[in-house]
Amino acid sequence: MRIVFFGSPAAALPSLESLLAAGHTVELVVTQPDKPAGRGRKLAPSAVKAFALARGIPVIEPARIRTDEAALGRIRAAGPDVNVVVAYGQIIPHAVHFFPCHHSLNVHFSLLPKYRGAGPVQWTVLNGDAESGVTIIELDDRMDEGDILAQERVAVGPRETASALEARLAVLGAGLLVSTLARIDRLPRLEQDDVLATLAPKFRKEDGRVSWAETAAAVDRKVLALAERPGVFTRIGGKRVNIVRGRALEAPECPPPDDETDPGTILRIGKTGIEIACGAATSYLIEDLQPEGKGVMSAHAFSLGTKIAPGDKIGI
Repeated sequence: MRIVFFGSPAAALPSLESLLAAGHTVELVVTQPDKPAGRGRKLAPSAVKAFALARGIPVIEPARIRTDEAALGRIRAAGPDVNVVVAYGQIIPHAVHFFPCHHSLNVHFSLLPKYRGAGPVQWTVLNGDAESGVTIIELDDRMDEGDILAQERVAVGPRETASALEARLAVLGAGLLVSTLARIDRLPRLEQDDVLATLAPKFRKEDGRVSWAETAAAVDRKVLALAERPGVFTRIGGKRVNIVRGRALEAPECPPPDDETDPGTILRIGKTGIEIACGAATSYLIEDLQPEGKGVMSAHAFSLGTKIAPGDKIGI
């Protein structure tokens, strides 16, 4: 088939690679404009753009596809049999959805109608779900509400991070996409049940703030879900510190906090990390962290250069 591919991050690459390997022709790639990245904040292309240019596939990167008539003209001129959308990052207009003979398909990283929105994988991990999966839908004008063409389930691994789960789902979705296209004329359409729908909006930077009044298990899920994007943080000595890695302690390594220990109190500092009192008499061990403006380091190394001690409060 002739395909116009919409996608931006690395999670979209397995689908693009699989389409090419299956013999489909990608006539055009539509991706997000270059964005600042790294400490120098230099403009960098999306992973999909870099991949496409390396293989000689034409690329356009409209800032606002809904109002960019030139971009819409390029898409129509490509003459696709189907549009494929994987983590593109913009709302695609009605004019694009339906003009190809097989319309537009979306690879969504959740078991729709659960987790409609931009952050399905992170919400899966944050909520501690035991199961996730991939859904192929036919796009319509509503956010992730199109008819289901195919779906595949997968177990979420113990302590699996959002980035690791997303990488697995990206590969799973690529295979499901190719098999769906091979049967596109014979597949029934299953209407989603809106009663079962849940939302998974994109996380903001402020959503990464730790509330130490939550249980250690809840803090642990937040770090697994959000540490890479948009980041999980607290304040130590009045300065922002990102928590990169840690774990809830089933058996605290110091006397367990009691109901009178304020959440956010440092219980112990040692080579394994910094142990913090959490809600419900639980505790969380910060293992790796990143002070503002510095690189990632062990919590123990951080403690050696910072005036903190058991009994101090963090998060304030």
